[in-house]
Amino acid sequence: MKNLQTQIFAWEAALNRLVLPRNCCSEMDDKPLYRLTSAFPYLLNRVGVRMGELFSRRIVGYGVTLPMYRVMAALWETPDQRLGDLSALTSIEVSTLSRLIGTMKRKGLVSRTRLKDNARTVAINLTAKGKTLVEELIPIAMHYEEVAVRSFSAKEIAELKTTLTNIYTNLDSLEPEIREANATAKAGAQTNGSKANVAQRRAGRA
Repeated sequence: MKNLQTQIFAWEAALNRLVLPRNCCSEMDDKPLYRLTSAFPYLLNRVGVRMGELFSRRIVGYGVTLPMYRVMAALWETPDQRLGDLSALTSIEVSTLSRLIGTMKRKGLVSRTRLKDNARTVAINLTAKGKTLVEELIPIAMHYEEVAVRSFSAKEIAELKTTLTNIYTNLDSLEPEIREANATAKAGAQTNGSKANVAQRRAGRA
C-alpha cells in the first residue's frame, strides 16, 4: 500500500510539471503581447526609412542629400524661413540644420539675409540655382510617392495623410509625461546619490 501511495505521489508530481507550464502560458496568452514588427511606430518608421533610402540613392547624382532636398522643398513651398521654423518644418534638429544650411550656402543652393526691420533675424531662401534644382527633383519625389500609394484610392490617400497629421498632433500630449518622468528619475538619482554618500561617510568613520 505504501509503495502504491508513493507511486501515486510521483505520478502527481510528474503531471504537475507538465500542466503548470501550460497554465502559465495560458495566463500570458490572455495578456496583450507586444511585437515590434507589428507596432505602429516601427511600421511607420520602416516605410519612411525605406522611401528615404530609395530617394537618397536616386538623387545622389545631383550632389545633394535627402535632408538637403527637404530644406529646398520646404523653402520652395514657403520662402523667407527662419532657422527655427525651418527646423520644425523639416524635422531636422536646429544645430544640425544650421551646419546643413552652411554647406548648402557654400554650394550656392540657399542664401541667408538679415531682415531690414530686425537685424538679429536671418531669413533663409533658395537661390536661383537651388530653385532650379529642387524643381527638377520634386517630380521625382512625386513619382516615388505615387508608387508607394498606388494601391490606394485618392480618398484613401487623403484620409491617410489626415490621419498621419492627427497622429503627429496627438503626440504633443506625451510632452508633459516625459517632463514628469525625467523629473522623477532625476529626483530619484539625487536621493540615491545622497544615500550612497552617507553610507560612504559612515563606512569611513567605521
